[in-house]
Amino acid sequence: MKATPLTLQHAPLLHTLYAAAPGYFALLGTRVPTPAEVTRDVEIALLDPRRRLDLLHDGSGECVGSLDYKLDYPDPGDLTINLLLIREGRQSQGLGEQAVRDLEGRLPPGTARILASVLGDNPRGARFWERQGYTFALDARPVMTWYAKTLATPTPQSGRRTLSLAGD
Repeated sequence: MKATPLTLQHAPLLHTLYAAAPGYFALLGTRVPTPAEVTRDVEIALLDPRRRLDLLHDGSGECVGSLDYKLDYPDPGDLTINLLLIREGRQSQGLGEQAVRDLEGRLPPGTARILASVLGDNPRGARFWERQGYTFALDARPVMTWYAKTLATPTPQSGRRTLSLAGD
């Protein structure tokens, strides 16, 4: 899995990804955003220095999804995943798991916890995060639930981070 930063010129591609995942928007009770709405959302996201938008590419270079996350949110040391989206024709192939592992492998220094939001009534999304080692953290239903993974501190010898569940 390769993640590349999304720029404003990629907004049409992001719209194509959204259109290839209509079930996600149906789950939320909304329609797929229009190209103009996606462009505006990308413009707004890029104004926030803590926000990151990535396009996700499989081993052959095909764009299969997107990742939207924010650094130091809600608290310093937190990284919050707002959306991990894999196009419907490529779901259940391990790509979401690869995207999470890739992100966990390139965390910025000082990251102590990763949060993942699950929008709407989405048991499949909740199960996905639980399989990745995240635990239920906060109930904000009907809008969303939050799952979290607490990270071990960097080891002084290597500077590398190891992941662990809270309480391990």
